[in-house]
Order: sequence, then C-alpha cells, then structure tokens
Amino acid sequence: MDDQLILMGVIGKPHGVRGQVRVNVFAEDPEVLAAHTLTDRKGRQFALAWAHENVAWLSEVTQAGQRRISDRDEAAALTNVELFIPRSALPEAAEEEFYLADLIGLRARDEAGREIGRVGNVLDFGAGASLELTPGGRLIPFTKACVPVVNVAEGYVVINPPLEVEARDE
Repeated sequence: MDDQLILMGVIGKPHGVRGQVRVNVFAEDPEVLAAHTLTDRKGRQFALAWAHENVAWLSEVTQAGQRRISDRDEAAALTNVELFIPRSALPEAAEEEFYLADLIGLRARDEAGREIGRVGNVLDFGAGASLELTPGGRLIPFTKACVPVVNVAEGYVVINPPLEVEARDE
C-alpha cells in the first residue's frame, strides 16, 4: 500500500457566521475525517471537528499548531476545497471489497479475456460511479451488469459495456 491521497470529502458552503462549514463526506463513516489530518490539493493541512450532521469546525494545521477558521468569509473561501487522506491511513478492505481508488490502473478485459485498455479514472457525478477507460476515455457504468468481475489482487476488471456504449464506439 502506498501513500496515494484518497479524496474523502469536499468543503461546502459556510454554515453560520463563526466559520463552520458543511462537508460532503465520501466515507462510510464520517468520523474518519475527524480522526485524521486532511490535506488539500495545494498541500495545506486541516483538522476537522464535527459540530453536528455534515457541519464541522475546520482548523488549519501548520508547524505552529492549529488555527481554527473562525469567520464566515474565511470559511467561504474554502468552498469546494477537496479533502484527502493518505491511502495508508485507511483500513484494509474486507474480502470481496475494495476502494474505488484501487481500481485505477487495473487492466480492463472484455468477457472473452481480451485486454481492451485500463481503468484511467473512477468518476462519480452523483448518479453512481463510472469507470473511464484509457485509451479513448470510454465511460462504463460501474454496475454489476457492466463490470461483472473486479479482481484487484490479479489486477483486472471484466467489462461488459451496455449497448449504448458499444454503439457509440463503432
């Protein structure tokens, strides 16, 4: 396991006038975010303390210590900041489970076993995850029907694209 950064949440709009923010959490257990130092894309570090459901206090973590975000304007400036933790901080996935980030880089095979590319990215725009295959950028819905086999240990997924995707690729 490496120290790849895993997206765990996104800071939303401010809540109130004292610096609290809404946080969109991508973890099964929101407490995971409060248990770790979070990093953004610029390398800034944050600590989070839940005030109540999906609303938190944020503190910027520096070498000098933690400084709580304490006003609405400073909180508003953090809207849409993505929060990451190192992959190594996450628990091992249970048998027959995996993290979506673990799919990136896996070989993509068709049902006959022919390699058709690799998983270049996992995207989720709110209606469910899709696998982006490279080369070509083809999007495959990440459902059991379209991706019937995921074998992280052996490094591949089996792709059975829906007819709409096959027709567009021809």
